Amino acid sequence: MNNKNKQHYKHSYNFIVGIDEAGRGPLAGPVCVGAVGMMMNVRPATSDLPRWTAELLEGIKESKKLSAKKREEWFKVLQENPEFECHHVFVSHTAIDNFGIRKAVLFGVEKVLEKFSKKPDLVLLDGSLNAPEEYNQETIIKGDEKIPLISAGSIIAKVSRDRVMMNMHKKYPEYCFNEHKGYGTKKHFEKIIKHGFCDIHRKTFCGNVEACSVNLQG
Repeated sequence: MNNKNKQHYKHSYNFIVGIDEAGRGPLAGPVCVGAVGMMMNVRPATSDLPRWTAELLEGIKESKKLSAKKREEWFKVLQENPEFECHHVFVSHTAIDNFGIRKAVLFGVEKVLEKFSKKPDLVLLDGSLNAPEEYNQETIIKGDEKIPLISAGSIIAKVSRDRVMMNMHKKYPEYCFNEHKGYGTKKHFEKIIKHGFCDIHRKTFCGNVEACSVNLQG
């Protein structure tokens, strides 16, 4: 971990949470907000391994730069290691259509923070995300690339959402959600044109079938 990242893991902060989202842009399915918290004053019981919790994230990358296999491996590490507390929240396609993606994501941030066992001393967020005002927070542009704890949050969000979309493929196999996870790929547009919309499509993102046809031609 370089010195630039270490500034976010100061001794004065006992409990830090990193947050990111997955699924802001797809045409179908929920958006997922992932969060990972860790205690900064926890050290291993054995004195011959005096490492900070942050060092357990050495080598982690934001979810988009990892293969699906690597994301699953990191997801398991984060979930099973007692030094981390991981949570995620889904906000439905219906809420996205009703309130807009920005409000839906911010609602997800609020709800995921409520899941933690204690209030964080510091919340680190990626991009344009914000936590409710009562939280001490910092939003970092490209935080998922710069801050390991935000990268961890991105992995929790991405893997959790991908699993939901894999399940949606079982329910709606004709749309091939297992391949594109709801994003606006050529194949997805082709399936919408052929089959119309299904129950989990975001109508405000898709417009209408004719619009999808225009996107496909473009």
